[in-house]
Order: sequence, then structure tokens, then C-alpha cells
Amino acid sequence: LLMGRPFGVPVYVAPSWFLVAALITWVFGGQLDRVLPELGAARYLVSLFFAVAFYASVLVHELAHTVAALRFKLPVRRIQLQFFGGVSEIEKEAETPGREFMLAFVGPLLSLVLAGVFYAALLPVAPDSVPGVLLAGLMVSNLLVAAFNLLPGLPLDGGRMLRAVVWKLTGKPMSGTVAAAWVGRALAIAVLIGLPLLTQSLGSESADDVGMDTVLDALLAAILAAIIWTGAGNSLRMARLREHLPELRARALTRRAVPVSADTPLSEALRRANASGARALVVVDADGVPVSLVREAAIVGVPEHRRPWVPVSGLAQDLTDGMRVSAELSGEELLDALRANPATEYLVVEETGEIYGVLSAADVERAFVKAMARPS
Repeated sequence: LLMGRPFGVPVYVAPSWFLVAALITWVFGGQLDRVLPELGAARYLVSLFFAVAFYASVLVHELAHTVAALRFKLPVRRIQLQFFGGVSEIEKEAETPGREFMLAFVGPLLSLVLAGVFYAALLPVAPDSVPGVLLAGLMVSNLLVAAFNLLPGLPLDGGRMLRAVVWKLTGKPMSGTVAAAWVGRALAIAVLIGLPLLTQSLGSESADDVGMDTVLDALLAAILAAIIWTGAGNSLRMARLREHLPELRARALTRRAVPVSADTPLSEALRRANASGARALVVVDADGVPVSLVREAAIVGVPEHRRPWVPVSGLAQDLTDGMRVSAELSGEELLDALRANPATEYLVVEETGEIYGVLSAADVERAFVKAMARPS
């Protein structure tokens, strides 16, 4: 659900948020029943308000990342609030380890600032009142968000800070990512084993309560560990992707093409292409201006005995502006251009406008898979 566009960045709430909001309402409502039993059923309305206020704090945390990214000229696709907090989808990597550190640190910093604000607001309020309980809950929850995110392992903010430090020391961003990702995986194992033990040592003495709480704690630990482990793995994969992206160059992947007129029979066009060592056909008008591209899939679909009778114009796709790409594009810029204008083939042109050749999306995909298969 789209909730708004602060700073021009869309904020979405995932359906899983409603599940966690209901869970927070139920758990916090049970706590309120012990602290303020006179509330009765109204405690669940107070708990729902707490759930919304807590996620508003999470949104502020993510907005801190977003504002920092925009300050560093990094595009942000969206902010998403989901089951376990939120995520700011920043599309590009920071250019320096210092910027990476600041980009990661501002989120926990804002959570600590919010905890301080709620603490200051709590001082003049009676602790056994509804405002007192809400403010105390928001203070503690923001402290927990800050502390959890400062753990030094990817995909947490502390992991990105560790990555920045190792990047600065080694001069290699990939080294920082590997170190922070493996620390993140170690954290996942520690959470899986340590969280149930910690909560059990601090929990109720009742045997029934301990049994139920142990199951819930183990489930929570398993979910958190899975999220951290998966996030660390995804961070490694994204780092490998960015490391190999510069190998994708339009000039190197482009097929040589021969220009043909619209009424040229397919068999004649293929003969000219074979004679010149080309692997693509570009249909041009009387002035030599490209107007369409002959699709490879369409050529394959024409039986050989019919090719002398089929003009290339019947197998061509009209050129649009988005199907013209510069021969100088490479890496993320090349992929962004192809994603913005999906097609099977693209006309590759020099800066002067001269035809360089035809780029097949299938060739780019094969080159991408091949590059990712090589070790870092």
C-alpha cells in the first residue's frame, strides 16, 4: 500500500505489516492488562496506537537513510515497512567508505535521538498512566532498534559500518562486504542459539509460562536468524554483481550488422550478412537512416525454402528512441537503459549517430551469467 512520497520517495506498507501490528497489539495489550488493569478492553486500542507509533519511528529511521542517500546523490527507489521493520531501497553504492559509514550510521543515530526525545517527554508524566506507559514503550523500542541495527553484521546498519571500515583499511569494497557478510552469518547463528537462552534466563518461573515462552522465543529467533542469514547472502551476491558489472560493455557485446532496404528478400539479406561476417540486419530507408531491426527469433521461424519470398520488412520491429543505445554504455548504465526500455534487440550507435551494430538482450544475459559464474 502506497502511504505517501516524503522527499519524493514512495513509502509502501507491505501486507506483512498488518500481521506484526496485530501481534504487537496482542502482546502489548497483555502487558497493559498487568500495569493498567482498569483499562479493560480499551487496552487494545492503546496497544494499536503503540504499534502505529512504533512503526512511525521505524519510518523516521529509514527516512534518515533516505535523506543521507539523496544528499550523496544516490537514487532511492522506495521505502518499505514490513514484518521486521523497514528497508530503504538505495539503487547505487556509496562512492567512498566515509559516505557508506555515514549512510549506515544515520539510521541508528535517529533511533537513539527518538529514544532520548521519548525519555525527555516521559519525565513529567506519571509512569502508571497511559501516556507514561506509551512513552516508556516507545523509548525502549527505539533503543532496541538502535542496538539491534548497530550489530556489526550485514544486512544490518552496523554491518554496513563494518564494511566501510574494512573498505577503508584495505581499499577494496569487496573485502569489506565479505567480512561484514560472514560476521552477519555468525550473528544469525548467535541469534538462533542465544536469544532463546537469554529470554529464558530472564523469563517467568512458571513451568507453563516457560514452556509457551520457549516455543515463541525459538520461533522468533529462527525468523530473525533466517532474515539476517539471507540478508548477508544477498549482500554478497549484490557485491559480486557490482564487481562484475563493468565487464558488460555495449561495444564488446554488440553484433556487427548490415543495412538492408525494406523490400530485400530474407535470403539475400542473410547472404550479405554472411559475406561480411555480420550477425544482424538493420532495415534502412532510402537515405540510409535506420527504421527497424530484423528480429532474430523471426528469422529462425521462417523455413529456408520460403526465405527468398519473404521481405525483411515483415520480420522487423520498428525502432523507438528507447531502442537506440550508445556504444559507450557499460555496467549499471547499460542495464538501466535496457531495463527502462525492454526489447529483444537494440540498435547500438556511435556518438556521431553512425550505426555500430545490434545488441541482443539474450547476449547481455549470457554475458551477465558468465561473469557472475567467475570467482571474485
